[in-house]
Amino acid sequence: MAKQIIKGMTMLLLIMAVAFVTAVASANGQSRHDVAKIPFEFVVGDKSLPAGEYDITSMTSGDQVLRIRNAEQNQSVIRLTSAISHGSPVDKGKLVFRRYADQYFLAEVWSDGDTSGRELQKSKRERALQRELASIPSKGEWAQSGYEIVDIAAVRH
Repeated sequence: MAKQIIKGMTMLLLIMAVAFVTAVASANGQSRHDVAKIPFEFVVGDKSLPAGEYDITSMTSGDQVLRIRNAEQNQSVIRLTSAISHGSPVDKGKLVFRRYADQYFLAEVWSDGDTSGRELQKSKRERALQRELASIPSKGEWAQSGYEIVDIAAVRH
């Protein structure tokens, strides 16, 4: 009787292991992987990253977690994201930044052909900068929003 229970448990664990490996392989085959050359220093979360070529890779099957990695500098950031919809498929992949004076913050990631992108939450640093700029009376081009949108092309790999 004990041998049958052990044999049954072993088969169950083996089936679960095969299912897990298949799910991971399937998710990795469909995951987001974009490359972009960013010509300026920028901020993701609480980390400043230098200009350079970046890989943007999904860490989950639904793209909820993205890794932004600079291979040259061996630096990376992992961030939670939320889905945003464009309605129709975008023609070209892009990274969307919010620029406050000379500081850039990564805001969105879009892959070519997708109808939805990924939005990164504003960091404490960006929210503080936004509040600071909003308190300064100005009539410049950023008077309404406090920032400018900057798009950088991204290529799916």
